[in-house]
Amino acid sequence: MNFAVGLKPLLAEARSMESLEKQLICPICLEMFTKPVVILPCQHNLCRKCANDASNPLWQSRGSSAVPSGGRFRCPSCRHEVVLDRHGVYGLQRNLLVENIIDIYKQESARPLHAKAEQHLMCEEHEDERINIYCLRCEAPTCSLCKVFGAHKDCEVAPLPAVYQRQKSELSDGIAMLVAGNDRIQAIITQMEEICHTIEENGRRQKQHLGLRFDSLYSILEERKKELLQSIAREQEAKVQRVRGLIRQYGDHLETSSKLVESAIQAMEEPQMAVYLQHSKELLKKITDMSKVSMSSRPEPGYENMDHFSINVDYVAEMLRTIDFQTEPLGEEEVDGPGDGSEAAADEDRLDSLEGPEAAEGESLTCLGPPCPWRCGAKAEAGELSPW
Repeated sequence: MNFAVGLKPLLAEARSMESLEKQLICPICLEMFTKPVVILPCQHNLCRKCANDASNPLWQSRGSSAVPSGGRFRCPSCRHEVVLDRHGVYGLQRNLLVENIIDIYKQESARPLHAKAEQHLMCEEHEDERINIYCLRCEAPTCSLCKVFGAHKDCEVAPLPAVYQRQKSELSDGIAMLVAGNDRIQAIITQMEEICHTIEENGRRQKQHLGLRFDSLYSILEERKKELLQSIAREQEAKVQRVRGLIRQYGDHLETSSKLVESAIQAMEEPQMAVYLQHSKELLKKITDMSKVSMSSRPEPGYENMDHFSINVDYVAEMLRTIDFQTEPLGEEEVDGPGDGSEAAADEDRLDSLEGPEAAEGESLTCLGPPCPWRCGAKAEAGELSPW
């Protein structure tokens, strides 16, 4: 049974009522006009209360586009200036037509929807018969004549209100189930959003902790680098000072010898034998003494070599490459963060185990035992380190 013909007038009526309602909206309060309705000189309508508020100089809290100024205000629809007489808004004419339309609209809106539908849902095959029963086998509304003489005469039927109430109850139960399911889904979504927020917060905190751990490693490496550079600088300074001292010693000897040679040449040019013999003996003695001065003191072979300060960091580098996250759950103190002194001390102790030995000048360097990544040795004479 097709009853679309009966639904079309109903839908058209609903659209008409909706269009009518839009025409009955006050532009100030944005609600349906409340009686009495006044007509402005520009032929636009307002609720009397809204017009009275718009004409009040103290009226500013409604957010309206009207601009009050004593007995004047502007129409919120067209901005036309409305000038009130001594009667104020009570001097404006009432729009009785709009008030009557509002009464009719409210009466039509108050009518039950199913009553309107019953007036329009007529049988397509029997135009004068209302649809008042429901065919249970065909699952379609129909009329009594269709049950007696028509297509549904062999079908089981039921009163339309009973089927309506039953299906409406089922639909209501289905809606309740969907609403409950939606609430559960929303709760799950909220929970997962909280999980995402917690993940982001935990990730940010762990990134900060990781950065602090590596900053600690950087500071230890920088400190150790500074100490080793100071060791190299000390021996470098000592060796350079020793060689420069020898250079000054040889320079003084060379200067003295050059002056003696110059004096000897001048003596050789003396033409008088008596004068020459007066100074020759002393000059020969100086030359003999100068030739006997030993200048064998010089740096040993390889003294300039600084290779004994080489270090092997491959072992340490390989250990650094194996840094990874802990698989065991952290304790409460570790979870609290990197600020506790015990964990920081433990980290420093672990790094100290990777450092090579260092000794002050004059002390012996002791190897920590194999496998030792550092080239240890003992101080040799004259502050010299010999690799072992």
